[in-house]
Amino acid sequence: MALPPVLQNLRIPVIGSPLFIISNPDLVIAQCKAGIVGSFPSLNARPGPVLDEWLDRITTELAEHDAKNPDRPAAPFAVNQIVHKSNDRLDHDVELCVKYKVPVIITSLGARPELNEAIHSYGGVVLHDIINVRFAKKALEKGADGLIAVCAGAGGHAGTLSPFALVQEIREFFDGPLALSGSIATGGAVAASQAMGADLAYIGSAFIATHEANADERYKQMIVDSSAGDIVYSNLFTGVHGNYLKPSIEAAGLDPDNLPESDPSKMNFGSGGNTESKAWKDIWGCGQGIGTVGSVMGTGDYVDRLEREYQDAIGALSEGRPFRVPAGAV
Repeated sequence: MALPPVLQNLRIPVIGSPLFIISNPDLVIAQCKAGIVGSFPSLNARPGPVLDEWLDRITTELAEHDAKNPDRPAAPFAVNQIVHKSNDRLDHDVELCVKYKVPVIITSLGARPELNEAIHSYGGVVLHDIINVRFAKKALEKGADGLIAVCAGAGGHAGTLSPFALVQEIREFFDGPLALSGSIATGGAVAASQAMGADLAYIGSAFIATHEANADERYKQMIVDSSAGDIVYSNLFTGVHGNYLKPSIEAAGLDPDNLPESDPSKMNFGSGGNTESKAWKDIWGCGQGIGTVGSVMGTGDYVDRLEREYQDAIGALSEGRPFRVPAGAV
């Protein structure tokens, strides 16, 4: 099955994943202008009325960009909706997405047919993130158009399955839009995602270390200085297992090698979540792919690098040789 038109003709097949707190209009607009899908969680716009302002700014600036650059229009943007029962803003935020006809909606932590129907009413596309086949089938049954396979090594609320295993099992029953998440930070990894059977790569952690990202400068530098071995998988901070930077856990006075288990009922997204919790203020989420992030850079520069690597990887593989990122390229 071909991708829906809104996800075709991207500069490279990449979605910038929605980063809690970090993704803001500056980052989303920069991602879209660079030619990839930019996204943000609706709960980042707080209080609720701020979401209207963000959507107005994003749609206006991208339309102005397209008018000035008809030969290179911006990619579409996406909004992430947390469908967990504690999110008391969901109905309000979905109404605004319908008002602005947001091209792509990414749903997480639950699936609701009425949300999908609302987005479909104006031709929008819904992608649902999942960590296993059971959740994938449930999302499709409830009307999702596509899936995001969140595999081992992904930042945020990641799963534990290998992308090789999960993608091939999904492709046994679903041939629609499929994005892959998990330790993807280079153009070679984007090409590998497609070779594995996904349509799109879903990249998050590397964008934290960009100038446009709404992240503490110490956070950005910690990503530059860290690698896969510095990632800790725990459910202590939100009630759902996720990947976090070990140095940030240590800085909070905790032992990253001896973290207690948490109760999933502690998840709380009411009115935008608890921004006072250490999970978001002092403990910093991140995926395992950051070993290739060598500096803080502009979003456009990073996408330029991804495109070069992606094209080089496709060329190398077509010639039957492995692709390697040149030393010093990152």
